[in-house]
Amino acid sequence: MLTGIHAVFIGGDARQLEVIQKFAEKDATVTLIGFDNLQNQFSGVKKASLSEELLREADVILLPAVGTDDNGKIDSIFSSEELILTEELMRSMKKRCTIYTGMAKPYLKKMCHEHGVRLVELFDRDDVAIYNSVPTAEGALMLAIQNTDITIHGSECIVLGLGRTGITMARTLQGIGAKVKVGVRKKEHYARAEEMRFNPFYVQDLASEVSNVDLIFNTVPAMIVTAQVISHMPHRSVIIDLASRPGGTDFRFAEKRGIKAILAPGLPGIVAPKSAGKIIANCVIDLIMEDQEKWGNG
Repeated sequence: MLTGIHAVFIGGDARQLEVIQKFAEKDATVTLIGFDNLQNQFSGVKKASLSEELLREADVILLPAVGTDDNGKIDSIFSSEELILTEELMRSMKKRCTIYTGMAKPYLKKMCHEHGVRLVELFDRDDVAIYNSVPTAEGALMLAIQNTDITIHGSECIVLGLGRTGITMARTLQGIGAKVKVGVRKKEHYARAEEMRFNPFYVQDLASEVSNVDLIFNTVPAMIVTAQVISHMPHRSVIIDLASRPGGTDFRFAEKRGIKAILAPGLPGIVAPKSAGKIIANCVIDLIMEDQEKWGNG
């Protein structure tokens, strides 16, 4: 249980609704900031404005999937109010306060470091990333179906990267009968791809592997689908880039060549916000309870 824990939610999207519900069920004290237009009424949950006084009372602060932008702004689809995490607000937080977010940009990392506030980036964790890879793969498959005039079964697909998302993506495609090639950088990933019965190749040879490709799914957060690669692709090809912004595709050149290229980060929150919210809630609650045990013994 989270009895005695004051959790402050600042901004977010539909994923946060599931997290809020779970926190309320666990008996946490929950305050919402940036949820003015929220229709759902959670029992025992209160709304407030962003202030130093409120953050002074917070044990945990939950920010959206991308905590803040490069200027400290926090997004919320449930409010038109501008939410800025300022120096003064950071300074007001208690020493044992922890900020949870999916991923943090340099602004938030710098502020937490300077003010001694603990920051947990959930998407860096293997458990969260692996669970999230399922709605990511399902969302990518949905985009592929919507943007092609062929069945995925029997299609020529390339998955770039054999990390947590890449493995799930490749397995999903293979499971519905696609012909799957996987681009890797490391010898151990090449071996793993062979063991899983994918057709591996090294990414430096990507340009020579795309002459007959129908779909490319990129999970690598670096420029990998370059103009040179795109120039070797057939015009029917579709690129679905799952890497975090700005992705790993030369979108300008793809458009110039008439090849459809879609940047699609954050698919879990778009295609399955309830499931994605449960993943976040379960992880954060486990971490808080672990901290309670540690502090209780300390």
